[in-house]
Amino acid sequence: MEKFFLENAVQAKKKVEELVAQGYTHEKIYVFAHSEDREDKIADALDSEKVGMSEMGLLDKMKNMFTSRGDTLRAEMQAVGLTEAEAEEGESELDKGRLLLVVKR
Repeated sequence: MEKFFLENAVQAKKKVEELVAQGYTHEKIYVFAHSEDREDKIADALDSEKVGMSEMGLLDKMKNMFTSRGDTLRAEMQAVGLTEAEAEEGESELDKGRLLLVVKR
């Protein structure tokens, strides 16, 4: 598992291109942003994955519909393999407007 904090979508696009050139598939690359709308748009533009039922399971995904965005982000980050501490760090960086790219090996 690797993680990268990036300042904007341009940097994220460049990093995704580098990772794909190294042999990673788009299905192993997840993008996180504090704004759900921004996250969706960037994930679609980069053809990266969004955390869904396969990573979280139905009950956890439904539970996240009723929790804060921060709680949801931390749960999704942990679902793709980050530790609780890494997820907290990730959410803190997202609060600053950065993006988080997580790559599963």
